[in-house]
Amino acid sequence: MTKRHAEIVGAGFSGLTAACALAQRGWSVRVHERADRLRTTGAGIYIYENGLRVLEAVGAYDAAVKGAPFAHTREVRDGNDRLISVHRWAGSRVFSIVRQNVINALAATAARAGVEIVTNSEVVAATPDGELILADGRRDKADLIVGADGSNSRLRDSLALLSRRKYLVDGCTRLLMEKTASERAATDGAKTVEYWSGTRRVLYTPCSETDIYIALTMLDSDQAAKAVPVRKDEWKHAFPHLEVLIDRIGEQGRYDRFELIKLKRWSAGRVAIVGDAAHALPPNIGQGGGCAMMNALSLAVYLERGPDVAAALETWERAERPLTEHTQRISYYLGLPTTWPPALRAVALGIAGRSKWLVRQRTRTALHRPTGT
Repeated sequence: MTKRHAEIVGAGFSGLTAACALAQRGWSVRVHERADRLRTTGAGIYIYENGLRVLEAVGAYDAAVKGAPFAHTREVRDGNDRLISVHRWAGSRVFSIVRQNVINALAATAARAGVEIVTNSEVVAATPDGELILADGRRDKADLIVGADGSNSRLRDSLALLSRRKYLVDGCTRLLMEKTASERAATDGAKTVEYWSGTRRVLYTPCSETDIYIALTMLDSDQAAKAVPVRKDEWKHAFPHLEVLIDRIGEQGRYDRFELIKLKRWSAGRVAIVGDAAHALPPNIGQGGGCAMMNALSLAVYLERGPDVAAALETWERAERPLTEHTQRISYYLGLPTTWPPALRAVALGIAGRSKWLVRQRTRTALHRPTGT
């Protein structure tokens, strides 16, 4: 049989996972990355049991989690450092990891499988019959095209697949900072602490042997809080008990507004859309990367089951989309208390932490066994 060929647009979590999975199933694969090197936005990431199973399935697990601490506990505290809720992960894994380490691990795994990764390669459109159109005018034919080029996907928009793009009221500045000597000496894994003050939030998470991941969230309308470089005076005023931590923030960081993306369909003919391009969601349960990797791996599994690419993509979507949409809903609903009065929000977050039903809804995706694992 002639080897089938795939062109993938975007070398992020979903694009590289799809590249690994397809190449390992006998496809020839080329990945287009418009930047001059492989890099990821953000700083740290939580990868739960579902995502870890995907990394294991494609062979990138050991390199991805090397040096990453096990994230065993998550605390939520108010502006006065009073404990609101505690969630402990038991019976499943979750690591807090430097995002670039995951990208590097997936890229190395893809290269070992024979994937060609091309940087400085900008794609502007695709056609349902499998033609990829690049910014320099070149046109490449493929049996499969995968659009993994993020929430601003030009490939997706060239096929008119977007159904809804909702910009949310809040956003986040993410950064890494170096551990202190006492933080380096800790050997009990990673405890994540989420501090609230009004509509501002500080998320503190160790994510490697040397790094702390800090996420500062705020309303998108809060110009002072979302400024980069971070305005330390603003954040110390909101969190006086975190003054020492905030003073350690340097000039780094990137602000991104949260959004929700839904498509009419996840595919058009021989073109599939994955990751944020298909289903961006706010990070309230840490499953953006997890869903991206799950759907990328399952895409390859369904394509392995039959020769008709378009039919396989339709079957893939019917099987995988319901869990992704559940994840989007839960993540969106858990973000609603951001704009609530602090006292009401504390009550809601406390209930969310204690309710067994809500915990099941929140952890359903994390505990899922992905297709292909």
